[in-house]
Amino acid sequence: MTDLQTFETRISGLDCSECAQHVRQAIERLNGVQSADVFLGSQKAIVYYDPALVDPSAIRMAVELAGYSAEEPGKRDDDAGLGSFSRRVLGLLALVFGAVLFVLVLGEWLGLFKQITTVIPFWIGVAIVLLTGWPVLKNVFRAATKGQVTSHTLMTLGLAAALVVGEWATAAVIVFFMRIGDYAESFTTESARGAVKDLMQMAPQTARVERGGMEQEISIDAVSLQDVVVVRPGGKIPVDGEVIDGHGTIDQSAITGESMPVEAVGGARVFAATIVQFGSLRIQPTRIGKDTTFGRVVKMVEEAEANRAVVQRFADKFSGYFLPIVAGVAVLTFIIRRDPLATAAVLVVACSCSIALATPIAMLASVGASAKRGLLIKGGKYLESLAKADILLIDKTGTITLGRPEIKDIVPLDSLAADEVLALAASVERYSEHPLAAAVRNAAQARQLKLFEPSDFEAIPGLGVRADIDGKLVSVGSRQMIPSASAISQALDLEKQGKTLLFVARDEHLLGILAASDTLREEVPEALQKIRDLGLHDIQLLTGDHEQAAAGLASQLGVTYRADLLPEDKIAVVKEYQAQGRTVVMVGDGVNDAPALAQADVGIAMGAAGTDVAIEASHIALMREDWRLIPEVFQTARRTMGVVKSNLIFTGIYNAAGLTLAALGFLPPILAAAAQSLPDLGILANSARLLRRS
Repeated sequence: MTDLQTFETRISGLDCSECAQHVRQAIERLNGVQSADVFLGSQKAIVYYDPALVDPSAIRMAVELAGYSAEEPGKRDDDAGLGSFSRRVLGLLALVFGAVLFVLVLGEWLGLFKQITTVIPFWIGVAIVLLTGWPVLKNVFRAATKGQVTSHTLMTLGLAAALVVGEWATAAVIVFFMRIGDYAESFTTESARGAVKDLMQMAPQTARVERGGMEQEISIDAVSLQDVVVVRPGGKIPVDGEVIDGHGTIDQSAITGESMPVEAVGGARVFAATIVQFGSLRIQPTRIGKDTTFGRVVKMVEEAEANRAVVQRFADKFSGYFLPIVAGVAVLTFIIRRDPLATAAVLVVACSCSIALATPIAMLASVGASAKRGLLIKGGKYLESLAKADILLIDKTGTITLGRPEIKDIVPLDSLAADEVLALAASVERYSEHPLAAAVRNAAQARQLKLFEPSDFEAIPGLGVRADIDGKLVSVGSRQMIPSASAISQALDLEKQGKTLLFVARDEHLLGILAASDTLREEVPEALQKIRDLGLHDIQLLTGDHEQAAAGLASQLGVTYRADLLPEDKIAVVKEYQAQGRTVVMVGDGVNDAPALAQADVGIAMGAAGTDVAIEASHIALMREDWRLIPEVFQTARRTMGVVKSNLIFTGIYNAAGLTLAALGFLPPILAAAAQSLPDLGILANSARLLRRS
């Protein structure tokens, strides 16, 4: 079987979700294309195809035949530019002719101008209609040949009806408002894209590097991992990397959304798109281009549309039924009233695009604006789930605590001294990445203890670690890992204090106990109260700590808990609640909790900046470790869904009223055409609220 390849291309002319659907359908009809995602927000398509059956040129051709332009990467499409220029000229003509004719026809309708349009011969009027309406009519005809119906199809039928009864001026005004509607829809979509575009524009375009003993400025695409990047005061860091020399104050708001600057010295990690406010830095790149944290954020924001909310799929499906319904109303109007102009008005007033736009415009605005605040949301699907969540599961270590525990007590249980127990434990933990391992090593370093070199190191998830030290097996871990630790009175006293215990054994003989405690993040209690104020009261702590430690912390926070959990146990808890029909949100650090985050309806990872696992596994990534962002993301989800629902209600009422008035003859085709272009602007005005922080 041939491996699938990915083809990515920019598509110009995408102004509504209906357009994106048509392009996607055109691409997926090709033999050899497995699937395609077409994104309205970023005007981009990503196609997964079998190169043995289809190639990128055929995909571009399919897009062209659908009425849009697929741009080759790095190549300026001059023909598309000329086409765009001609469309603008014809659009301007349509607006000029339409504005004049609107005044004349409206004046005639009001009885102010009689027989004014008879001055211009009918055939010239038809030519004006066809010329100024050609960009729209061409796409309607092209769609019709493919069996597709667009929002402009009905308006075109209304236009044709006006021409049939000799009302060429009315047809011209319909064209005028068709173009106005196009511009309104384009303006609405562009405005929603604004937050995403602002994010993309933060990306640096050039970099200053050291080559051949000299500094030179090069394109960002030419930077390699072997370069040393130099950033001066006020400069934008172009890569992810490590500071090898210098000292600077960095504005990291592009990544974390945090306005407070951070200090960077030798060894510090820095991120692309952040700004050096003061000082100069020499940086060794670790990631460049699209692989940087910022590049990954932009990519995920661009592609967030792929994870569509249920309400959006409903709206898209309803749009497919809406046009036949309108056609049916038009037929009934003609049968009952025998009035071709009323029939034309029914066809003209229908606003299917506004129904299709109601959800994606709000989602685009919300996802883009949230990314600028350090909230990376991977799609409307997760905003919708978050808005209706009824249980919140939270991890302990590294999530509600700082994840930097310290060894507070050392209890030797054999003939060894406390320092000897600590030295053995630190030797076993020498290469472990667990936060408790770091606490053990730090304690040994503080006492300046000499460590042993371990061999045959083994980490047992959720239990502990073990290794060979001088020919003997030394284990450091939980009570479950070391059976002889089950009945130690000193351990019970330490556990009652809420401390986490590490038992140290050699050849299964218990040598001592290390007691560690972590520090609760100071903003957690206030953040949890804000979440309760939002109506979410079922909050549960999931931890691998023992019962007493978990109980003490849970009591302090006012939440329920489950203790002694392994990573797979946390997944089981998530599945348990999902089986009960509940919508589960889980907050974790994104590394140890990655499987449980992925299983949850919404997985939220804390402090995801620069962490691949956190960004990939979670559905919402908080780019800085700040619990105040958790209630904010809940508020964002609820505000977004509130805007979506009000958009849908508004456009539903508007369409129902318009169709009724047109069918009863109270709304002539001219005013019907004018009314058709207004809902998009209403949706924009409502959705724009999401660009502002509450």
